[in-house]
Amino acid sequence: MTLRPRRRPDERGSALVELVWLGLLLLVPMLWIVMSVFEVQRGAFGVSGAARAAARAYALAPTDAEGRARAQAAARQALDDQGVHGVPVDVHVRCTPYPHDCHAGTSVITVVVSSHVDLPLLPSFFGGGAPSFALDATHTVPIGQFQEVHRAGP
Repeated sequence: MTLRPRRRPDERGSALVELVWLGLLLLVPMLWIVMSVFEVQRGAFGVSGAARAAARAYALAPTDAEGRARAQAAARQALDDQGVHGVPVDVHVRCTPYPHDCHAGTSVITVVVSSHVDLPLLPSFFGGGAPSFALDATHTVPIGQFQEVHRAGP
């Protein structure tokens, strides 16, 4: 009786198939992570610029009511400039030491802008909306910093 060596199934080319599958399984999540980080960073830049623009617009307005409208419009425009479109924007203004008249005396205006960015390629689960990342930024401005000073002179 002669023993023949046992033949193994032909495995030529299987390493290439395994490499492709492993590459896809690792590449797709990595690509999603990179896209998500870029989207959140774009939103962070937008919210930071929106807070700065809203504070300046509020300080330049002649009244508090007009300042709130200008701050909201400036925040929306700053977000649009950064490519963050169609997200809700909340603008909150606080003033010290005169909380009811921000344009009086030496008030200091603090503007907080809050928004969120949706994470890419993720559908909404169970009707709760698309997964998102909340963002906010704060900017503080003394009221006299962006106002013209009138001097009485000879």
